[in-house]
Amino acid sequence: MSAPHSEETLQVTPLHALHIELGAKMVPFAGYDMPVQYKDGVLAEHLHTREAAGLFDVSHMGQAWIEGPDFETVARALEALVPGDLLGLVPGAIRYTLLLNDKGGIRDDLMVTRPAEAAHANSLFVIVNAACKEADFAHIAANLPAGIALKPIRDRALIALQGPKAVDVFRRFAPAGADMLFMTAQAMDVAGIPCLVSRSGYTGEDGYEISVPEKDAVALTKKLLGEPEVKPIGLGARDSLRLEAGLCLYGHDIDETTTPIEGALAWVIGKRRREEANFPGAKIILDQIANGAPRKRVGLLPEGKAPAREGTEIVAGGKVIGSITSGGYGPTVGGPIAMGYVDAAHAGVGTEVELMVRGKGRPAKVVAMPFTTKRFHKTK
Repeated sequence: MSAPHSEETLQVTPLHALHIELGAKMVPFAGYDMPVQYKDGVLAEHLHTREAAGLFDVSHMGQAWIEGPDFETVARALEALVPGDLLGLVPGAIRYTLLLNDKGGIRDDLMVTRPAEAAHANSLFVIVNAACKEADFAHIAANLPAGIALKPIRDRALIALQGPKAVDVFRRFAPAGADMLFMTAQAMDVAGIPCLVSRSGYTGEDGYEISVPEKDAVALTKKLLGEPEVKPIGLGARDSLRLEAGLCLYGHDIDETTTPIEGALAWVIGKRRREEANFPGAKIILDQIANGAPRKRVGLLPEGKAPAREGTEIVAGGKVIGSITSGGYGPTVGGPIAMGYVDAAHAGVGTEVELMVRGKGRPAKVVAMPFTTKRFHKTK
């Protein structure tokens, strides 16, 4: 566990002054001073993102290039650290994957893009979590073979435009973006600013993540916020949006003690990678694929109105069978929702359990995730 950050040691993103100007409530997060909410509050920001378009500052995330003599060499080098099929990426495609330790535990989850542009034909573009980025970069760099280099990107911001009206807003500044599909990326000018744009996000909604030069970040953010559909959104609503979408938060729902199979993330391991079995922890992970994992991440729907928070014990038959890793109020759902780990015998949808809140058992049941319909743009 890292030491708590004082205000003097907190880093700031290129949009920090703008957050203050917009009336944000700032909190420490992953070593940064970040907006948790703005004047309208978390509930309104959550619902606005589901109904229109929300703009998030995610510049605290880690961006980097991995470069080498050719794409195949670079892809195979990173495949030695993750279970995803990177070699199968076509230009412009993105893969969600996991950095693993030797026991099959998850060091971090990350997005890997094969750039579509000829200038980066021998590269991969990666985005990792803020709290892990320096450790991730050091781990990757230390394990790359000679001739392959990881180059952190320190001069770019990252903003996310999310919601059903994101595409309408975005096409005003970058018409080509409207034709992109989910989990693809391309370089394009946005309002005349050269950016790397992906159609992806962390809310369950359609939208974009925009890597923009640091010097242009405030100008582009103000342009997007100037559109009537767009409002700034803080970390509070980002968390409730991703929880409704059933998406993991690293350090809570997945960590180094969690395997992809326990985390219900077996789908990230491609067929070829399973056959080759040459990723960290492969023996343990493949055994769990074949024979089952001892526990599993599941969705939970508590009865009543009070949310059950992280750390709440999950009980069945008078015995503790697991605990909640993320929980709160789901504004779109209209009630409390949670996810957590239970032993395999109690992981089936419909299983009735109790959540121990303030010493009392509250009824809940295991449900399928996501809690709300994902609206990614997968077809033209």
